[in-house]
Amino acid sequence: MPPEAPQDLSGYLDACATSPPREGVLKVMAAAHRSAWANPSSLHGFGLRASELLERSRGRLAELLGASQHDLIFCSGASEAIHLALLGLAGMIPPGRLVISPVEHPATTAAVETLLRQGWEVAWVPVDRRGVIDLIALSELLVPPTRLVSLIWGQSEVGTIQPLEPVSRLCRNAGIPLHVDAVQVVGHRLVDADALGVDLLSCTAHKLGGPRGIGLLLCRRGIPLLPQIGGVQEGGLRGGTEAGVLAAGFAQALEEASERLLRHGGQDPLAGLRDPLLARLLKLPGVSLSGPAPEDREGRLPHHISLVVSSEAGVPLPGRELVRRLWRQGLAVSSGSACSAIASPGSRGGGSAVLRALGYPESQCASGLRISLGPWLCSADLERVPGALEQARRELETSAPGH
Repeated sequence: MPPEAPQDLSGYLDACATSPPREGVLKVMAAAHRSAWANPSSLHGFGLRASELLERSRGRLAELLGASQHDLIFCSGASEAIHLALLGLAGMIPPGRLVISPVEHPATTAAVETLLRQGWEVAWVPVDRRGVIDLIALSELLVPPTRLVSLIWGQSEVGTIQPLEPVSRLCRNAGIPLHVDAVQVVGHRLVDADALGVDLLSCTAHKLGGPRGIGLLLCRRGIPLLPQIGGVQEGGLRGGTEAGVLAAGFAQALEEASERLLRHGGQDPLAGLRDPLLARLLKLPGVSLSGPAPEDREGRLPHHISLVVSSEAGVPLPGRELVRRLWRQGLAVSSGSACSAIASPGSRGGGSAVLRALGYPESQCASGLRISLGPWLCSADLERVPGALEQARRELETSAPGH
């Protein structure tokens, strides 16, 4: 059977959801499947070879993340890593208060719901129109009964990068552990966890061209965790046969992403694709930016565009329907409301809780659109995007009731 032709990725603009596996990752994993497929816990030669690959991958990931190899715990993905961080630490200390923002990922809010049933209370740090947390409000919450802070570093829906360094300093000075959801940042920014001073950090492979089914929790030594899946693997903190092949793919993906950043002075070159495209999109009628301005290089994910779309008359248009119509033109994007069923204060269901937290009126909270870029794209691939969005917008505008 002849090999399949390479997939056309020129219309795939949904990197924040997942990214296609890189060729280097596929090659490394194919080699690992052939030579290191055994159970890493087995004591014979086959198992020892798999164990060696697992630990080499762990060591390389730790080096790239600025951490100790002994601090990395492999999980099935970031959702599990977040649950292990929050439920694992909460299980080792008396119930108290957890501080989070209203723009967290649903994995975090799902863990929060479990903690609420266990007697914890939750406080929400407000965010401004850009999605940036109020540092003064945070500092005022870093007193008893607060025992843990969890913060999303790069917000997937509106692109906000939180000011992690001052957050970390505040938490460290207050003696309160800090967990960081770094899923959207790792691979787009060089990370030095030791320098950042975070206690727990979760990330995953598939956002940066690695395989699905593997993530990690970086847990600083001295932070106690109650295992959520029993077993002897991962230092007794996460049971189950370790996926050495996936770990090798994860390490390769982060290595390639880090090399790309270093070749460009530590900056993600995708911003150079994003900015001209965004400028063209914002010239379209009814299209406006949500989240931080792209000029704020430290405050917005470099590959991320988030929009709120209305008709020329100012009537908000449904983001999910825009996604469907853009796909008919061969463009894969996402709606800002697709993964935002977050139980934040004032959430009434429907639309985006993230946009609601940023102060958008209810009528606009279902009108978000996200375009997120990856290194498989070039400027020529993006030429058709503004025209396609304008066509989709006009189709929706003319089909709206009462038009």
